[in-house]
Amino acid sequence: MAVATVPGQHSHRDPNLRDRLYELLEHDHLPYSVGSRFVRLIVAIIVIDVLAMIFASVPEIDAKLDPLFTAIEIGAVAAFALEYFARLWTIVGHSIRDLTPLQARLGYVFSALGIIDLLSFLPSGIALATGDRTALVLAGMLPFLKLVRYSPALRSLLSAIYAERRALFGCVVILTGAVLLFACLLYAVEHKVQPDKFGNIPQAMWWAIVTLGTVGYGDVVPVTVLGKMVSTVAIVIGFAMIALPVAIISTAFAEEVRRRDFVVTWGMLARVPLFSHLGASEIADIMRLLRAQTIEAGEILVRRGDIASSMYFITTGEVEIDLPNQRVRLTDGTFFGEIALLKRTSRSGTVTATRKTRLLALDAQDFHALIARLPALAAHVKETAEARLADTAEAQRGDIAPAEIALAEQATEPLDR
Repeated sequence: MAVATVPGQHSHRDPNLRDRLYELLEHDHLPYSVGSRFVRLIVAIIVIDVLAMIFASVPEIDAKLDPLFTAIEIGAVAAFALEYFARLWTIVGHSIRDLTPLQARLGYVFSALGIIDLLSFLPSGIALATGDRTALVLAGMLPFLKLVRYSPALRSLLSAIYAERRALFGCVVILTGAVLLFACLLYAVEHKVQPDKFGNIPQAMWWAIVTLGTVGYGDVVPVTVLGKMVSTVAIVIGFAMIALPVAIISTAFAEEVRRRDFVVTWGMLARVPLFSHLGASEIADIMRLLRAQTIEAGEILVRRGDIASSMYFITTGEVEIDLPNQRVRLTDGTFFGEIALLKRTSRSGTVTATRKTRLLALDAQDFHALIARLPALAAHVKETAEARLADTAEAQRGDIAPAEIALAEQATEPLDR
């Protein structure tokens, strides 16, 4: 009987533990949550590990601090290995497609992030085992690639490059053709005058790459008049060669950032009960009314008793709401002041920024002007308003609705509660 009970208990606990650990590793990254602390820990390990290996490459410093650098690398390898195998274990049951456990794990192992996670500890572990100091220093740089997982900016940059891969490949083809063209021209003009520098086309290609790249080392330069004329044309064309991919990447990167901000803002609006059942066009109309606002740490946004005329969405940062019976902290992705759009009430709490905070404000006047133009939106708002304000306790709370407070508390509640 005991034998039958133990497997049952084990199967009951493991899925729960696996799901909670998966949320910790993949999704629970809200500020001040357990997942956020985990991310900060991993990033700190990456920074310490990379800095240690940089200083370890200096013989004088390495001779004095060799035991410390080795201990740091061992700790980093252990931490990254544990994270890798934890991700390998928890990925089962959380893939987009219906995969077997083996397929899900192989999918992670051969994914770009899975390969980066593996490279963050395996080469360093091999270098530690073999005692090759140079290999250890070089392998210690690889964990820097893990920042791709935790840095939205890096992910946006990589997404931009991937999205414009065909255009960038075209730039490479054009640049290769320009290198070959100018290398052949300088070979034809200069190879008899400078056989040691332009004696063959591969040698001339080095000059063409340096010139078109606008680096201009000066180690190889033409001496004939015709060669200098060709160089002048190459320099001018080189500016265009460099500007073309830079313009493509910068434009794509800016577009990717705007797209990400659009998705984040859309998600915040969709979570508001007042807007939860609106269509795409209505939410897009509301988004155009949002006004960006930044407040510094310690700055008061609204005071208790003020007339409420706006609701706010927190994009980055944190505010503390001082209510009569409690204090509530709201962070990224949360909102407050929704009741201000339904009726002008007095503020039920004083809102103060605990750190530099960027918000999006939606003024009631702009919102009501919008619903005056959109009858369908007006009907939905009226229905929602009547339902929410029917609760007299909620109406008396002012513009900090209980639903908003509950949402904030749920979002910031620790994973291991």
